[in-house]
Amino acid sequence: MSKNNNRSENAEKNKIRLDKWLWAARFYKTRALATEAIRGGKVHLNGQRFKPSHNAEIGHTIRIKKESIEQTVIIRELSGKRGPASTAQTLYEETRESIELREKCTQERKAMFEGMPQYTVRRPSKKDRRKIIQFKQAQQE
Repeated sequence: MSKNNNRSENAEKNKIRLDKWLWAARFYKTRALATEAIRGGKVHLNGQRFKPSHNAEIGHTIRIKKESIEQTVIIRELSGKRGPASTAQTLYEETRESIELREKCTQERKAMFEGMPQYTVRRPSKKDRRKIIQFKQAQQE
């Protein structure tokens, strides 16, 4: 009886929903967000769309689009429990092409904002408010 019980535990351990795996691997903060991304076509398994309930398997390739970042990862381990980031990083391996593309996009984004002035948004001080009032009064005259 204990042998059957161990087999069922191993089978359950090897069966992890992909939305749960994405959550455990820390790609999304909640399972609901992972499910929403899968249904919205932001996540592809081996180049095709799938349902959130699809089982994850070691060796599957997953392409994840989040905002302007696109990652391609290969599942290395299965886990249904969310742990620390160091543990989550052992669950997958990002492909070399994905890393290069992500770094290239990051450099392009940095270069785009390099020459632009940095503005800080803050409330006007008492002195600033006085200047605004004087300016408005001068415009009315």
